[in-house]
Amino acid sequence: MRIVERELARAPQDMDVRAWRARVLNWSGHPAEAEKEYLEILKVSQNDADNWMGLASAYLREGKVADGLRALDRAVELDPQRADLHAARARALRAMGEQNEARMEFQKALNLDATSMEARAGLISVRGEPRHEMRFGQDNDLFNFTSANHDGWVSLLSQWTPHWFTSFAGSFYERAGIRAGKFSGAITGRMSRWGALTVGGAAGHDNAVIPKSEAFFDVNHGWKASETNFLRGVEFDYGQHWYWYQMSRILTLNGTTIIYLPRDFTLSLGATGVRSTFSGTGAEWRPSGMTRLGFPLANWGEKRLSGSLFFAAGTEEFAQIDQIGRFASQTYGGGLRFQINARQDVTGYASYQKRTQDRTDTSFGLGYGIHF
Repeated sequence: MRIVERELARAPQDMDVRAWRARVLNWSGHPAEAEKEYLEILKVSQNDADNWMGLASAYLREGKVADGLRALDRAVELDPQRADLHAARARALRAMGEQNEARMEFQKALNLDATSMEARAGLISVRGEPRHEMRFGQDNDLFNFTSANHDGWVSLLSQWTPHWFTSFAGSFYERAGIRAGKFSGAITGRMSRWGALTVGGAAGHDNAVIPKSEAFFDVNHGWKASETNFLRGVEFDYGQHWYWYQMSRILTLNGTTIIYLPRDFTLSLGATGVRSTFSGTGAEWRPSGMTRLGFPLANWGEKRLSGSLFFAAGTEEFAQIDQIGRFASQTYGGGLRFQINARQDVTGYASYQKRTQDRTDTSFGLGYGIHF
């Protein structure tokens, strides 16, 4: 800026020097002053596309997207063969949410300059985002004191608007040779300021081995701290879940804190309080807790491999699954997630649970997700 001011003192009517002053003002975080300077320049030189693009850049930094787009329209009108002007106009359209028009402008920029990395990256950025996620999974529990349990499930999560989501799932169980199944559904409302609220329920053919019906709600809110500090963000989640079995009623209170750390590491700390009421007995509360560490392992372009390790302890170990009974347990486990591409991933996990009375439960499962 000192150099520019010196040159401007020598030639106050030099529009090129004034344009450089406007650019430096914009780059250094003073877009309102840059806007004023560009407007003064354009009173003298109205046919320079660079000055119109500079004015548009100042407008966009101020959040005046519509004004920025009008300035870019004028720049493109003056020089329609410049790829950088079309790319800049596409960015403004993208900021306004006009994805289709932004896509066409990025394509025009790429047609004019096939080497433009900005245009290529822009086309990828406005690619239609998947709105639905379908997952399939299978879980197994191998006990040392009874026959194995096998579960299968399929779920569909849909984002209808930026603020509304729905989820539906069908689950199928084989417990001690007895088959059962249930259907569950939930709706989520999300506001950037208040967080997310989810409510839902489930019902099905229980055969006395799974809940006859369920109801739940969940409240979630997160805060982003910094991209450079050790603590990148914190997320809090609280939920209540009611289970109605043939011979018992269960209420769980769940609280989880997720801490986001550098290099995509996460640390989760969760606590669960379980209120159990069995036929012929009074109600009682029992606690459990879980901690989980998530971390990246490898990255090959779109392909990514990540892992996790967890430990859970408590009585009636609702930290993992809806196990009903009077026992204490410690559970050790881990999981892997392989992202095949932006629309497909495979997950797997395994755990070992040690219970009272020398009983054990070895669990493992696989899941596959597709986004469309």
